[in-house]
Amino acid sequence: MAVRKFKPTTPGQRHKVIGVFDDITARTPEKSLTVGKRSTGGRNNEGHLTTRYRGGGHRRKYRFIDFKRNKDGVPARVKSIEYDPNRSARIALLYYADGYKAYIIAPNGLEVGATVESGENVAPELGNALPLSKIPVGTLIHNIELRPGQGAAMARAAGTFAQLTSREGTYAIVKLPSGETRKVLAACKATIGVVGNSDHALEQSGKAGRSRWLGRRPHNRGVVMNPVDHPMGGGEGRQSGGHPRNRNGLYAKGLKTRAPKKQSSKYIIERRKK
Repeated sequence: MAVRKFKPTTPGQRHKVIGVFDDITARTPEKSLTVGKRSTGGRNNEGHLTTRYRGGGHRRKYRFIDFKRNKDGVPARVKSIEYDPNRSARIALLYYADGYKAYIIAPNGLEVGATVESGENVAPELGNALPLSKIPVGTLIHNIELRPGQGAAMARAAGTFAQLTSREGTYAIVKLPSGETRKVLAACKATIGVVGNSDHALEQSGKAGRSRWLGRRPHNRGVVMNPVDHPMGGGEGRQSGGHPRNRNGLYAKGLKTRAPKKQSSKYIIERRKK
């Protein structure tokens, strides 16, 4: 992967840094695995605005991604690497030996023509999905389940990965991308490798219009509002606004928002980095 930088021929090109599409091998998605995606514009089923600063954006088709990888023992060939507008990672189209087709998140280094498989008895090689109990300690993994058979929930974004550090009885100890170390049932599946498109973090939009293409409308700060609109608004001239709060008056920075009696806290060994 690499990124493209542009010469400052226009204001929008001056700071623009975008990813290259050299790894993408197909321009149109598999029709049987796509469906039209309706945009809400931040409105609920009554038409009322419930989430601000959303709207517009380019039309998208949703690609069905196989996060469960439950076709055990059936080898699949990578047909193509494709772009997905709904996520930062690239996706890979698999053709299974029995004729089944599926999309998976493409790990770094997966190429067209490669063979991947899932199941308890497969080798811990790139793109293969197997239970944490069968993965060697120290392996870099992604697409990790939280409950067996539920489907991957963790380490799915571009460039992310977790590491299997050890095992304790029926649990595996996994160090997550956030820095958190937690227990996960060893029966949960994970995929070998690092999620591809790792240079996504280096991209810069360069202009406001690119945010509009993504469906993000302009975001106005609380300090520039009036007191009736926001707790940090008002004041003569430019005021700092006091302690950062959200529109409802709750602290926006420094306040722990995790529920103190959350059921999953007992599985967390080390908290994420602040």
